[in-house]
Amino acid sequence: MASGEAAKDANIFRFRTMSTIDESPFVGKEGFEPARGSQKGRVIAIFTSGGDSQGMNSAVRAAIRMGLYYGCKMYFIYEGYQGMVDGGKYIHEASWVDVSGIIHKGGTVIGSARCKEFREREGRLKAAYNLVTRGINNLIVIGGDGSLTGANIFRQEWPSLIDELLQQNKITAEMKEKCNNLYIVGMVGSIDNDFCGTDMTIGTDSALHRILESIDAIITTASSHQRTFILEVMGRHCGYLALVASLAGEADYVFIPEWPPEDDWPERLCKKLKQERELGQRLNIIIVAEGAQDRSGHPITADMVKDVIVKNLKQDTRITCLGHVQRGGNPSAFDRVLGCRMGAEAIVTLLESTPQTEAFVISLDGNQAVRVPLMQCVEKTQSVAKAMANKNWEEAVKLRGRSFVRNLETYKMLTRLRPPKTEQQKYHFKVAVMHIGAPCCGMNAAVRSFVRNMMFHGHNVVAIQNGIDGFVEGEVKPLDWADVAGWVGQGGANIGTRRTLAGDKNNMEKIVEQLKKHSIQGLLIIGGFEAFHSAVQMAEARQKHPELKIPICVIPATISNNVPGTEFSLGCDTAVNEITSICDRIRQSAQGTKRRVFIVETMGGYCGYLATLAGLAGGADAAYIYEEPFSVSDMMGDVLHMSKKMREGVQRGLLLRLFSEEGKSVFTTRMNILGHMQQGASSTPFDRNLGTKLAARAATWMYEQLSKPTPDPDEETVVLLGLLRRRYEFTPILKLKNQTDFEHRIPKTQWWLKLRSLLRILAKHDTIYQKEASLELSPVFQDQDPF
Repeated sequence: MASGEAAKDANIFRFRTMSTIDESPFVGKEGFEPARGSQKGRVIAIFTSGGDSQGMNSAVRAAIRMGLYYGCKMYFIYEGYQGMVDGGKYIHEASWVDVSGIIHKGGTVIGSARCKEFREREGRLKAAYNLVTRGINNLIVIGGDGSLTGANIFRQEWPSLIDELLQQNKITAEMKEKCNNLYIVGMVGSIDNDFCGTDMTIGTDSALHRILESIDAIITTASSHQRTFILEVMGRHCGYLALVASLAGEADYVFIPEWPPEDDWPERLCKKLKQERELGQRLNIIIVAEGAQDRSGHPITADMVKDVIVKNLKQDTRITCLGHVQRGGNPSAFDRVLGCRMGAEAIVTLLESTPQTEAFVISLDGNQAVRVPLMQCVEKTQSVAKAMANKNWEEAVKLRGRSFVRNLETYKMLTRLRPPKTEQQKYHFKVAVMHIGAPCCGMNAAVRSFVRNMMFHGHNVVAIQNGIDGFVEGEVKPLDWADVAGWVGQGGANIGTRRTLAGDKNNMEKIVEQLKKHSIQGLLIIGGFEAFHSAVQMAEARQKHPELKIPICVIPATISNNVPGTEFSLGCDTAVNEITSICDRIRQSAQGTKRRVFIVETMGGYCGYLATLAGLAGGADAAYIYEEPFSVSDMMGDVLHMSKKMREGVQRGLLLRLFSEEGKSVFTTRMNILGHMQQGASSTPFDRNLGTKLAARAATWMYEQLSKPTPDPDEETVVLLGLLRRRYEFTPILKLKNQTDFEHRIPKTQWWLKLRSLLRILAKHDTIYQKEASLELSPVFQDQDPF
């Protein structure tokens, strides 16, 4: 959006109370109605345990600030369970400023350590004493299943521990009465994504970023010298990182613990690599999870794989072990937002707890932070390890969830050298793929997936180049299996795109002519609001043009995330990461500069998604969006609020340019207009994976529709494929028309608006928190799907 637009249309970071949200206090399952400052009797401590992961600091920051918002006394426990046992300086009261400037940091600023002493009752007795003497009987633990299990054991033993402390005269009866019960809630911090009951664990997305950055970098040097590279990634007991990285990085072969290769894997591997070189491929990428094994349970190492390739093929082969690089670096925007949401919900869960409440872990259910029974999650997680120990590989893969299974199936299909040779098929169709709208990351991954999925089932695919403009000019060309090799991580739109609508001028008549000329029987449109609008126009033109009565599917792809019928569009994750990364650099540029406010203007038109999510991920102080009207008095209130925070110790902020004059006596300002940088860069793991999966679903829908002897009603064959909660849903396009504000090009209902209250609270504004977590939502025994 142009920088000179009116303030009400600008997408600039600002956090405000939602005008479209019911502002009455929520009522929890136990009748809990929290208000700011109402929980002054509660004392809560937070600690991180086990291996570190990016995003932990975001969760710590959110939990501390949310607890302080409600009036709780908050404590850090440094160095995990070891700090709890040692006490003293390792248990320290936390303030608001203590967690400033940590959201962008990897690892955990409060430390993590293994503790053998806590595994024994004597160690837990020391820990209980250190907590009770400070009045702490609420714990938030961020770690893996071992750390969470330890917390639950501590909770179960708590009554006997404090009884023993009372008998030893180490605590008073009053102290015992105050801390009679221990309440715990967990968050899973693990880069391996090996915990059942959540779609994603804190740190997984960031680890995938590190792996794919390495793959993208290695590809250039490997191609230059015609080399084979073997990457060893983490995942001692879980192959999620290796599998998704292979899918998103177009690796030629992958070894994971849950899916051991056949006994003749050396011959199969060498045969495939040899054929790929004969077809002209200059490099090969092989990914090995550190816990990879054969069907007898014997380890398969990167050195073993290298020896097989060098001995049989004499290829120049190198090994890269990524190691702790995967745990390092700044957390991705996804992990920062996930940590914020989980940290806030952890506090609310503790405040709602009663002595009868079981221990919960905060999880991600599709697109919502929810609470699920901790030990049920732990038990199911441990069942995967048991299946693998018993060499029941199919069961192990199944227990990982439906998403893991589909990732594996999709990977095996997409990495074939060529489509299978099929017998004469009863149905053999010709379909087209095109883009409409602005380019964005994830488009090329979707085209690659669609082409190969359709060809795998014996159908032909043509590309319509340069959107509607190219379509009316007849710019149609066939796409082959090999044509889309290497596309998955590339940004932009390789087949070209334009913003022109199908209904502009006399385009519809020319489109019909091209459909007939090229015998196109189905159409996939990948694009933004223009793609959705064009599909609406095509659906409405069917009565006049019967040739349009073909299956038409839209995959939303736009950085603005402003298309109805989906919660996420392709490209928006990459854009949020780009904005967040730029904000990190801006923050770094201000090191040593005090009391400076930075202003960042984002794209998005009338949709405030980018500003809101990037503001949350970047730790911004304020964000203005179209969806929430504001006045001059609101802006002046934010000026005064920012001035007060700076006097209290906060040295930097993100605000609006209009504040520069009013606040110049307290702070200086700098303006940053990001422009088309938000559309650039390589696709994030999320967008690569989402594009691949959406296109695979679209392909299945397409040939199922074409194969029906009796077609569905007209309305059912022009659809938009979106991600809603944890499911991929095909919604008839005309049903979405009434859910759309066409004037401002946004859906009438937008899920992310509920995050606005959290944004404002974390910036120390006064508002009412809109709770996410629900006791009714328990995805532990549901099949995970989206990721």
